[in-house]
Amino acid sequence: MKKWMLLLTMVVLVFAAACSKESQTKEEPADAGGSTKQETAPSDAETAAKKPRVAFVYIGVPGDGGWTYQHDLGRKAVDEKFGIKSTIVENVPEGPDAQRVFEELAQKNDIVFGTSFGYMDAMVNAAAKYPNVKFAHATGYKTADNLSTYAGRGYQTGYLAGMAAGKMTKNNKIGYAAAFPIPEVIYTINAFALGAQSVNPDATVQVVWTNTWFDPAVERQAAVSLLDKGVDVLANYQDSPAGIQAAAERNVFGLGNDSDMNKYAPEHYLTNPTWNWAPYYIDQVQQVVDGTWKPSNYWGSIADGIADIAPFGTSVPQDVRELIEAKKKEITDGAYQVFTGPILDQDGKEKAAAGAVLTDDDIHNMMWFVQGVTGTIPKS
Repeated sequence: MKKWMLLLTMVVLVFAAACSKESQTKEEPADAGGSTKQETAPSDAETAAKKPRVAFVYIGVPGDGGWTYQHDLGRKAVDEKFGIKSTIVENVPEGPDAQRVFEELAQKNDIVFGTSFGYMDAMVNAAAKYPNVKFAHATGYKTADNLSTYAGRGYQTGYLAGMAAGKMTKNNKIGYAAAFPIPEVIYTINAFALGAQSVNPDATVQVVWTNTWFDPAVERQAAVSLLDKGVDVLANYQDSPAGIQAAAERNVFGLGNDSDMNKYAPEHYLTNPTWNWAPYYIDQVQQVVDGTWKPSNYWGSIADGIADIAPFGTSVPQDVRELIEAKKKEITDGAYQVFTGPILDQDGKEKAAAGAVLTDDDIHNMMWFVQGVTGTIPKS
């Protein structure tokens, strides 16, 4: 009897062990080849690894209503496209502290975008220190194996905005409050002046420098200094609407920059150059995801959808709108090049002969004003 009891106990134990093993391993039905697969769920780390890690560094805040606001719209488009929450660092000054910010972001991200010209050297240094991270710098000119540059042909839209100013001025005195004396700003001012002169040969453009990208108080002060000199149209290469607001208070037409600024002075607003960075940002992040990213020097145009002008203000007559839209189509189609000679500088020296077109290198390195612009370019 004891032997039978012992044998029964052993059978029960073996059966229980077999059942336990079966409950721990769930197998899928065999496929056509007779093999089986064990069902496993991806870990959180594996899922997260498929999402790109993206960071943006801003010179100001999205609330500036201009430059940073437009970049932030592009960032939001990236987040929506890839289902992520990108990292933002705002109000980062151009200088030594910027490099620390870029290096910290490089430790946690796959690609880092720097949205101001003065970040260039800081990004070059950070890129060298973190060769496996991708960097993209707005408006700069230095690149590396993991550092791209990107900008837009703002001179195209600057020309169109200048046409509006040239048509709307009554005394031919147009003011221009400009940020920093760098080629990006200078070639936009020159294009603006050429656009104004194309519809009004007597138009002049007077320039003052603020040496800031975003400082509403300083921008307003610069605008007032030009208004005190009698300009009846005021353009601004600044990140805030302070200039056009000051112009409206004097009953003067104003043009903003970077973003549609109509709401800040609706009765006196003409138009201004605008940016749409979403296509570029999405493309760059997609390349990172696909593993196809390579450094590049991108210079987007109206045709690319990167550059445009804002909708016209209510004060702009229909015939002026149609004139500008026609020129915009010519530029978009490539039928017209903004910097086509004859072009003379302030001193009357020929910079482009009749029919000649300045090259991209000529434009990128432009450190002179066209005839009809008053003001100086600081050597520093």
